[in-house]
Amino acid sequence: MLPACHRPPMPIELNTPLSHQTAMLLLLAVPIACIAWTVTHEEVFREPREFCKSRSQSCHRLVERKFFYLFTCEYCFSHYVSALALFLFRFQLLYAGWRGYVVAWFALVWVANVYMSVFNRLRLEIKHENVEIAVEQTRLPEPATQDASKR
Repeated sequence: MLPACHRPPMPIELNTPLSHQTAMLLLLAVPIACIAWTVTHEEVFREPREFCKSRSQSCHRLVERKFFYLFTCEYCFSHYVSALALFLFRFQLLYAGWRGYVVAWFALVWVANVYMSVFNRLRLEIKHENVEIAVEQTRLPEPATQDASKR
């Protein structure tokens, strides 16, 4: 048997397959992304977000500025939402103990931000399509009588 300093770290549980951990990671990142996006982008939180934005620019103390800024940045805010999710669900990834929490924390933040990037890209494409449709609808079609007289 290897001494403790040379043994590889133990997985979270011997009976927890990596596929289950991966599924949990992908599923837990969905509400994290949803909460982070909603707080930092959607209309329902516009007034508190604008207040936080102004405070993040006008406060004199660095700690205050950074505290208020985290409510305006989805990347920053997702770190705190992920930490809350880890506290609530006790999700660990690959390792047992504090190392499993650290790995899970950064993995959740990364996956949640991938989800938010995909969602943002999808919204931009939908807006682009809507603008194209609006432009097409505003163009006046040539009257049918003019087409006949040109022949």
